[in-house]
Amino acid sequence: MATAPVPADPEADPRVKAVFDDIRRTRRTDFVNNLWRALAFDPTLLERTWADVKALMASPTQIDPLTKEMVYIAVSIANACGYCVHSHTAAARAKGMTDAQHAELLALVALAARTNHLATGLQVPLDPAFDTAQGQR
Repeated sequence: MATAPVPADPEADPRVKAVFDDIRRTRRTDFVNNLWRALAFDPTLLERTWADVKALMASPTQIDPLTKEMVYIAVSIANACGYCVHSHTAAARAKGMTDAQHAELLALVALAARTNHLATGLQVPLDPAFDTAQGQR
């Protein structure tokens, strides 16, 4: 159940309709998923969020589209966002992610979580060689 009221007819608001139309145009689909519909309760929040998503996820950048989706899956797992895990796994599969890549991604997420917890639990001091603030690599 949503924590904010989802508008019955979100596109009655011209600002929401403009964002939804841009989502459809950008993604080349008639489908507007539930996240965008839920965000329609606040047109300003919807506009800002779509602008950020469009700039990073739907526009050419230094990172290829499949890698972006796989990073999004990893972060969604770390943040325990089931909705995002599902939606970005579907998007990654649509961009060509194989079952083998998915399995490797999950193994990497599990490994990173384990070693992160160990380093945190042990309070391992940072190696000077890893201190990027000092310009070292």
